[in-house]
Amino acid sequence: MWRAIEAAAPSFKVQVTAADVRGSAEIEHAIESFAGESNGGLIVLPNVPTIVHRGLIMALAAQHRLPAVYSFRQFVTEGALISYGPDRVDQYQRAAAYVDRILRGEKPADLPVQQPTKFELAINLKTARMLGLEVPLTLLARADEVIE
Repeated sequence: MWRAIEAAAPSFKVQVTAADVRGSAEIEHAIESFAGESNGGLIVLPNVPTIVHRGLIMALAAQHRLPAVYSFRQFVTEGALISYGPDRVDQYQRAAAYVDRILRGEKPADLPVQQPTKFELAINLKTARMLGLEVPLTLLARADEVIE
């Protein structure tokens, strides 16, 4: 995911900086250093440390008034600003269909690798207001879920 973000950044005229974090101390240090930059924000990639420490990340982002985008809707329902990522329910349904095919005799090696095809956008307006952000109506209209 990082390579795609890095490749897309110039077209949006933004500078991206990676922070390889594994624990709470590294997360705190990285977010505090980003907070010192003007017009900054966070893209929180889905990995074990960011999922385990999501409460800390969201609290620090709020404390430093940093807008942050996450990969899973769960973050937004817990108070994060915005998420855009694969629809996990759809992924589980597709996985179940593969299990069914395998149990019916198909060889797993013969089944193609699937990529997510359905993505969801969730926005937390309460968090946006707390950050002093106005979410464009066009973005709200495209959202699968808006939390007020």
